[in-house]
Amino acid sequence: MPSPKTYEGGCHCGRVRFETEADLGTVIACNCSICAQRGLLLVFTGADKFKLLKGKDQLTEYQFNKRVIHHLFCKSCGVEAFARGRGPDGNETVALNVRCLDGVDIAALKLTPFDGKSM
Repeated sequence: MPSPKTYEGGCHCGRVRFETEADLGTVIACNCSICAQRGLLLVFTGADKFKLLKGKDQLTEYQFNKRVIHHLFCKSCGVEAFARGRGPDGNETVALNVRCLDGVDIAALKLTPFDGKSM
């Protein structure tokens, strides 16, 4: 079972980079419209465990549906490496696109389906 580990990651062009602590034991494969179309695989971490290293000025935001998640995209390459929001407990959280974490073997992960389409 994985435990929290420190990762670096970012967008395709490298203009957005971050460091985070995350546990890849539960990786969410959501079927909502945006996750399905973009192929996002998600893991959540506390905002206090996430540090944007560079690219704040390179981010643009998109919100839809209930407008509670701030989907952040690189203005240059269009990749959503992470999103910001609040967890069910009200605390600030960051949804990490696991595909954007450096050195992670996606094929080795156990994916957990989530029916976001019905939400």
